[in-house]
Amino acid sequence: MTFADAVRPSWKWRSSKLLYDSSLVLGGSLLVALSAGVAVRLPFSPVPITGQTLAVLLVGMVMGAKRGALSLVLYLAEGAMGLPVFAGGGLGIVWMTGPTGGYLLGFVVAAFVVGVLAERGWDRRVYSAALALLVGNAVIYLLGLPWLARFTGAEQVLQAGLFPFLVGDILKVVLAMLALPVAWRYLPSKR
Repeated sequence: MTFADAVRPSWKWRSSKLLYDSSLVLGGSLLVALSAGVAVRLPFSPVPITGQTLAVLLVGMVMGAKRGALSLVLYLAEGAMGLPVFAGGGLGIVWMTGPTGGYLLGFVVAAFVVGVLAERGWDRRVYSAALALLVGNAVIYLLGLPWLARFTGAEQVLQAGLFPFLVGDILKVVLAMLALPVAWRYLPSKR
């Protein structure tokens, strides 16, 4: 059970459940799009510092694997359709196949992976939440860095796509790993 399942209203109609899940998926995609607006360009890297990884990991952890991944697929579809949802207002297929394309794909996989871990209860304790979030971050890098290397070269990929982001990613993991177990603690005994 995920946090989103624990706070789900107890509606008996299937259409109400579908509306709840659809609202979560849309809300998750919008949260990631808004977090992309918090972007700092680095002069030595085509990858900006953003709030997206925090949003991606929270969406997966709160909603679970399927809804989390669907939120990120919807986010990518919004960008592909021309909505300015990517960092710095980027949009379209050209943006998605550029230097940050691997990270964008990594968002979908990371949301799914941390969602699976959350469904197994990893979001309820600080240490297991931290481990799940670190795994999610690793997934993003595992897909993002090889793709970025096509643009920067293998010798520059770590300087352009990993090292400048580690401190920020650790801060994001700390925020999320503290927030999730606290949220569970204050949830009425519906779990």
